[in-house]
Formats: sequence, structure tokens, C-alpha cells
Amino acid sequence: MTTRRIRGTAAALAMAGAVAACSAPGDGGADGGASADSVVIGVPSEPDTLSPLLGYGKDGNSKIFDGLLARDADMRLKPALAKALPEITDGGRTYTYTLRDGVKFSDGEPLTADDVVFTYDTVLDEKTNNTAKSELDAVKDVRADGDDKVVFTLDYPYAAFAARTVLPIVPEHIAGEQDPNTGPFNTKPVGTGPYVLTGWSKGEKLTFKANPDYWGGAPKVKKLTMAIIADDDVRATRLRSGDLDGATLPPNLAATFKDDDGKKTYKATSYDFRAVTLPTGNPVAGDTAIRRALDLAVDRETMVDKILDGAGRPAYGPLPVDDPWFAEDVERLQDLGKAEGILDEAGWKTGKDGIRAKDGRPARFTLYYPSGDKVRQDHALAYASDAKKAGIDVKVESATWEVIEPRMKHDAVLAGFGSTGDPDFGLYTLLHSSLAGDGFNNMALYDNPAVDEALDTGRRGQDPKDREAAYDTLQRELVKNPGYTFLTHIDHMYVLADRWKDLTTQTEPHEHGFASGPWWNVEDWQPAA
Repeated sequence: MTTRRIRGTAAALAMAGAVAACSAPGDGGADGGASADSVVIGVPSEPDTLSPLLGYGKDGNSKIFDGLLARDADMRLKPALAKALPEITDGGRTYTYTLRDGVKFSDGEPLTADDVVFTYDTVLDEKTNNTAKSELDAVKDVRADGDDKVVFTLDYPYAAFAARTVLPIVPEHIAGEQDPNTGPFNTKPVGTGPYVLTGWSKGEKLTFKANPDYWGGAPKVKKLTMAIIADDDVRATRLRSGDLDGATLPPNLAATFKDDDGKKTYKATSYDFRAVTLPTGNPVAGDTAIRRALDLAVDRETMVDKILDGAGRPAYGPLPVDDPWFAEDVERLQDLGKAEGILDEAGWKTGKDGIRAKDGRPARFTLYYPSGDKVRQDHALAYASDAKKAGIDVKVESATWEVIEPRMKHDAVLAGFGSTGDPDFGLYTLLHSSLAGDGFNNMALYDNPAVDEALDTGRRGQDPKDREAAYDTLQRELVKNPGYTFLTHIDHMYVLADRWKDLTTQTEPHEHGFASGPWWNVEDWQPAA
């Protein structure tokens, strides 16, 4: 998927730093570092919903729910609600799962195959406002075979389908009685997972208690609080004061804790990239020559060194350079001379003020980034500086998402995307023209028939060589006409009080902090002493 950015309401995010600075996320500050069975984590944003029917937790690690499958620390698929990995028949068109015995929802009702069928049918229903439903495009039918078997029939063999079944399962006896788009299940969910939601103060915190009857065993961490703190500096300050046990931090702030004996820093490699969307309908940003020139004008290496403090890699496309699907020889160094040549040839001539123009229109557009995100701010400013060297004037502005969203189809945005598991995950929703302007899908409204064909081949192909060729073509097309300027792939940094043992991180998607980080499996944590 193009992972839809986890974000809160504008009011919530605008107030988060102020609220957090004057009050602890727990009860009178008692939660922060109190004991090994209570953990408070600071994260920059909150979900819009806690319902998997609308996309929550679809990549796993939702805490409240489980999928048929899950991923281990090395990102390998493993059974969760299913007893085993699926039985695959009919040339890859039929997947059969057998459910684990004795699993119950947190309200005590048993999990059945009907709950699985209800979950997938509702996600795929055209009336359900789930912008990620295209990720299940291959599903033709899902049916129960008794109480403990679920059979998926696909329209076409989809090589990555099993990885899509980490989708959390919801109880039909509760969610089935509500409108999936507006019902109370969105904020008061019930699942089979290791934790139960006990409270949600929008813009401030979410609190969870351990599920004592969890099928995987009762967690040692009995209370989990996710404190919503939009401002990076405020999160770092509260972590340093002991108000938080752990936090998601940008690299430069995480580095300030390196000599703190009581805290440990964790780095997670990721598919998370920062890119500038270049909307096709914008008369400047949508111009192919402008796009190509910007792609050559940016200094990605310096962004990694200076903005990320080395904790990342240059991004020459949506796939990281060390990904096995990354196309050879598409790396591009900054080349201002070539960028200027492209603009000259296309008729973008330099004016007296140093800004180019064509047919009376200056090479100028606005670039938005979300307020409080220092890493995006720094990327946006560096991008504008590099663009100006080529004669393109990029006006950088910060705003809340409520301000940015109505403008996304016309103005550039310093955006973040990236999904793990398979190149289809993320690339299709990022680039396919059929999803142009569908929420956070294809924000650039990119429309390239060759890329669409490559995406369709990659999704439906069974021969690995055919898929590899398709994604190779896609990456080369993005060099010829980049609908986004890809800047960096970011390593995610976390700092956590050193009171638990054997903590790990996974390779992470764009969405992180809330369900990723070293607390991706907090239900398995053990006290260090």
C-alpha cells in the first residue's frame, strides 16, 4: 500500500505539544518510568480510527487485534490466528486457513471463521471508506468452511497475498451491528489482541491494559500508554525528564541520548522515504522538464549527512537502494549543469531575478510540510535551496494536515510513504493512475501508462523474472518523468529506558512509532532484572 499517514485531527496535533508540556500522559505523572509493568511511549501522531475495517493495523502490530498471520523480527510470516501458514492450491488461486483453537475476543466471545469472512467482506465493500481496499484487489470470494476454516478464492494468482492476511480480524457480533464508517467501533474496538483499549483522549494519549486471557499469554507489561506529542523537541524533553519511558525521535535528537546510561537507542531500517509530490495539474510542478530538473538538482547525499545525521540513505525512487527489487544504475548524483540544460531546452529561460519563466509563467510553486515535523521541514528547506540553484523558486510553507489536504491535488507536499513486504505494497497505491487523488493514494495524480502496465504486471505476474522486469521498467520510467522528487530513505530512531531485555526492531514501513519501534512486540517483553 501507499501507507496512509497516521495522523490526528488538526486541533489535536496543534494542541499536542502544549498539552503534553504541562501534563503527564498518565495519571498525574505516575505512569512515567514507574515500574516494569507500566510503559509510556511518546509518539508524534495518532490514528484517525482504531477500526481495521477502515485500515487500522493492516500491516500488523495493532496491539488490540490479530491477523491470520503476523511477522517475526526478521519480517518472516508466521501463524497468528491461523494454526499454520495457508494451504495454497489451484495454481495460487485458493488459500485455505485453519483457525487456532480456543481464541476469544476480549469480551469473551469465541473467534470463528465467520468473523474472518465478515472482516474481509466489509473491507472490500464499496460502501466502506477504506482507501486501502485496492490492496485486496485479487480477492474474488472469501467463505467459511465450518467454524475453523476460511477459504479465499482469488481472481488471479497474487504472489504476495499471504502477506496481506496480517489484516486484523474484528468481531462480527459487535462491528456487524454498526455502520463501519461512523459506528462507535472506530473508537471503542474489541479484538483478540494482547491489549485492550481503556481510554483515548484525542490529541493527548491512548491507554491500554494487558489482556489477561490473550491466547499468546498474558503480557508482562500490564499498562501501555501512547502519549501523542507532535513536537519533536517536546518529546525529547519529556523523555529526558523521565516523564516518558521511550519515544520516537529524529536522528539529531536521538543522538543527544548516546551518553545516557539509563537509556538505550535503537535504529530500525525502513522503506520509509521522504519525497516531494509534484501534482500533475500544477502548471509548473506538473511540467516534465521541471520535474526532471528538480530530480537532478537535489543533493541527496548532503540531506542524508546533514538532516539525518547519516541515519538513512539517498532515495532514487520508492524502493531503497539495498532492496533486492531496486533497479541497477538508477542512482543519480546532483548535476546542476544537466538540470539547467533540460530547462533551457524546454523553454524555461532565466530572468533577471535568477528565476526561470516560460510563456510568461515563472518557475514557481508552493511546497507544504506538516507543522512540527522538523525532519520534513529541513528536507523542504534543503529542497528549495537546491531548486533555486537551477532557477526554480519553491515557496516553503508549514501547515496542519487539515490545511494541507484540500491543497494536495494542486500544491506540492513534503510527503512520507513506504511499505514493507513486497514491491506491490506501496508502489501500486503510490503511482497507479486509477487511484489518483484518492485520499493519500497517488498524491501527485501521476498518470503514466507504462507505469500502470508495470504495476499491473507486477501485481498479477507469477514468474519472478517477469515481476522483476516490470518493476525495473517502473523505476526507469520514474527517472524519465518523476511525479515525485524522491529524497531520502530514513532510518527510524527510538530511545527507550533500559529496563527490559532482548528488545528488537523490525524493518519498518512509513507508518511507525505507534505500532513499530522496539515496542512492536511489547507483549513479549521481559524485565531486565
